[in-house]
Amino acid sequence: MAISFHLQHVKYKLAQKRALKAWITACVGNENKVAGDLNIILCSDQHLLEMNKQFLEHDFYTDIITFNYNTQSRISGDLFISIERVKDNATKLNISIEHELQRVIIHGVMHLCGYKDKKISEQILMRNQEDKCLNIWIQRTWPSVSRGTKLKK
Repeated sequence: MAISFHLQHVKYKLAQKRALKAWITACVGNENKVAGDLNIILCSDQHLLEMNKQFLEHDFYTDIITFNYNTQSRISGDLFISIERVKDNATKLNISIEHELQRVIIHGVMHLCGYKDKKISEQILMRNQEDKCLNIWIQRTWPSVSRGTKLKK
């Protein structure tokens, strides 16, 4: 079983792939599931729009489309992510592209774990799960920050 990253119709330098894989695996494990084959495909707005029309009959831009291939407790699927949407959202939210991309990736993973986001109550639960996973990322990549140590300026 593997977690793989791909580029389709875009150029983007994805940093910390090994750490991202370990983080995703940990988040899936926290849901009492096992990470199977996960493909994270960064693509263009146009490519994702065409997929949205073709597979979901939606005629609008989105940041992610998740295809679920789960078997029992093994989480497998394809996460198609518009890097253009991620960049635009990061600018609007005044956060780093990397942080927004991490949130979108884990959002798709949480869908594979069974979380939904159609209703307000589901959206709140999904956001809480995303935040828990993002805190795991911070603890893994910035252990001194998670212990309260101040960063030098």
